[in-house]
Amino acid sequence: MSAAPFVKVCGLSTAQDVDIAVAHGADALGFVLTSSPREVSPARAAELVSAVPGSVATVAVFRSEDAATAIRLSREASVGWIQLHGRRTPAEIAAVKAAGFHAIRAVRMDAEPAEFEDWGEDFLLIDAAVPGSGESWDYAAVRELAAGRRWLVAGGLDAGNVAAALAKSQASGADVSSGVESSRGVKDPQLISAFLDAAKAAG
Repeated sequence: MSAAPFVKVCGLSTAQDVDIAVAHGADALGFVLTSSPREVSPARAAELVSAVPGSVATVAVFRSEDAATAIRLSREASVGWIQLHGRRTPAEIAAVKAAGFHAIRAVRMDAEPAEFEDWGEDFLLIDAAVPGSGESWDYAAVRELAAGRRWLVAGGLDAGNVAAALAKSQASGADVSSGVESSRGVKDPQLISAFLDAAKAAG
């Protein structure tokens, strides 16, 4: 793990939550442009992105959309990064990069070993067996598979366990969504700030 973990807060939908995340040192902000309780439109994402400093990565998150659709919607949202979940191919990552975006590829912690290989993404994101469930898992289980990679640990994280998860996994950083919500899809500013403070202190 680097001295300063790369920390992403995902599923943001309000200006207040964006401002809190930026103020507490988030490295990346995620906007969900796929079917989800956290979904926002590309136009709404673009409004939120307009207030984000250039030093903070802005990420459009997709689940089932193909690379071409993700690229088109990400341009509408004015983000600089694309995060792809689901079964993907190296060609899709190459297409995202060729279109001028940084790429995050998300895999489940129980994925086949080949899915942990380097496909050219900027970060690999390793999530729980049921992504988006908020379930914790054995964060050390994939340490060897992800060794040498820039990767983010995700799934079941909150302010109380993020430091331990980073230490156990040796990940480059962490991604959170449900762990900073008061109810499904509703972010809590106090939980956002507490998570970011704890994650940054872990470095």
